[in-house]
Amino acid sequence: MVVVACSSVSSIKALWETRIKRVQVEKEDQKRSRRSRLSVGAWEDRAVLARLKEKLQTEEGRLVLRIEQEDWKSLPGCLIQFTQVQEWQIHRTGLQKIPQFISSFQNLIVLDLSRNGVSEIPKPIGKLTRLRELLLSYNRIESVPEDLSGCESLEKLELAMNRDLSELPDQLRNLKKLQHLDLSMNAFSLMPDCLLDMPALEWLDMGGNCLEFLPDDIDRMEALHTLWLQRNQLQRLPENIIRMQNLDTLVLSSNRLSDIPPLMEDMSRLRFVNFRDNPLTLEVTLPCRRRSSEEDEEEEEEEEEDREMFGREFMQVYIQEARKRAHAALNMHRVNS
Repeated sequence: MVVVACSSVSSIKALWETRIKRVQVEKEDQKRSRRSRLSVGAWEDRAVLARLKEKLQTEEGRLVLRIEQEDWKSLPGCLIQFTQVQEWQIHRTGLQKIPQFISSFQNLIVLDLSRNGVSEIPKPIGKLTRLRELLLSYNRIESVPEDLSGCESLEKLELAMNRDLSELPDQLRNLKKLQHLDLSMNAFSLMPDCLLDMPALEWLDMGGNCLEFLPDDIDRMEALHTLWLQRNQLQRLPENIIRMQNLDTLVLSSNRLSDIPPLMEDMSRLRFVNFRDNPLTLEVTLPCRRRSSEEDEEEEEEEEEDREMFGREFMQVYIQEARKRAHAALNMHRVNS
């Protein structure tokens, strides 16, 4: 009886020890597997780092990260080791997301991610207080965070061809140094209010949107010298446009304008204006210029086209003709009365 009990205890002990050894072996295997994965991960990180280092260049005294026409749908976390970079030039890579760690790049002056697939501007971007240029044209951005107003040094912002972008947050009025803004080929039906309070804004492109009218107080944009409004749905121009004393380029082609405000005749600074492809009420032909017989006819035709497309001459002739016809109509009315 005692012998049987001892045999049972020995069997149980042997079985228990076997199980313990098996568990220990499994744990060792798991550790080796983890170490192997970590080793592979570290090797991959080193490979990505080496690849990124090849993309670093010094251009005009700046350290630039330049990646073009390669497959980088996301940017690796190890990129944070290059926070000394001052400029990102990443184009046609299929990039879908700007990393949240973008705020770590406090030396960044230019962030150019145009022609990618970016759908969102992360809020931490507002911490880049030295950023001067943010170029995000030809992406898929649908909204702009108010946090962008924290980029207090921003001078150039390009958001063209994002298709569904239709508004800007009012907080962007705090971008007091912004000079250049491209919002063309989007879905704006109104000119954002914040634009009227940007004291340094000199160049604005809102062509290819859905604008039906301009703000009556558009003259608040006192520094603006270039305004592109082609391919919209504008039916009239506000009277206060004549108060834009620094405006020298105004492009209004392919809208729904039926007339030119007479007071625009007094806009002495306006050098280039384009009213082409508008349903203007009057048909106006510019007076022919005398030319010597030896001058090339093709050159003459190009110059005549330029006169209509860019010069003030077409606008002035139109206004004068409209005034002349209005006076004739008034005299006719008096005669009939």
